Amino acid sequence: MDAEAQESFREFVANRSSALLKTAVLLSGGDRHAGEDLLQNALIKAAGRWHRIEEPEAYVRQVLYRQQVSRWRLKWPRRELSVAEPPETGTAPDTSGAAELRLVMRGALARLTARQRTVLVLRYFEDLPEGEVARILGCSVGTVRSATHRSLARLRVLAPELAVLGPAADEQRPSRDYSPVEVRQ
Repeated sequence: MDAEAQESFREFVANRSSALLKTAVLLSGGDRHAGEDLLQNALIKAAGRWHRIEEPEAYVRQVLYRQQVSRWRLKWPRRELSVAEPPETGTAPDTSGAAELRLVMRGALARLTARQRTVLVLRYFEDLPEGEVARILGCSVGTVRSATHRSLARLRVLAPELAVLGPAADEQRPSRDYSPVEVRQ
């Protein structure tokens, strides 16, 4: 890699690594260390092809998704024990409901399978359309829809308290006037 490409890569990492790390942590079930490993491997792959990459962020995100898919396709996935992180010293505890919501969500995501987490992260955190998620995961749109449905249902079972902790569902959704009997066409 020449000096100009090296500087360009360093700028990219400095500017985009925090956003990419958030995605990697979510893909790895809230495990920051696994997310850092996932991102590091993706950046290593990007560095080797840096001079040929037209859209670096899209390329790195694609590598993140594919690496995560490869992890959950392994015949014998690694089993790791998750433990709670020790509290940080010197800071006042966050007593807001948002902190509790994040902890509950992280725990619930960690209990989902890697595939379920990946589908939810791509659909809702990355806000990608179903067709794009299907292309990234190498499956059909119908598979993405059913996996999303099953993942959300599993998330509701694992963490019913999410409905209680978050803002009222009625406040988030636009009001709809449904008739008592809904007719499907």
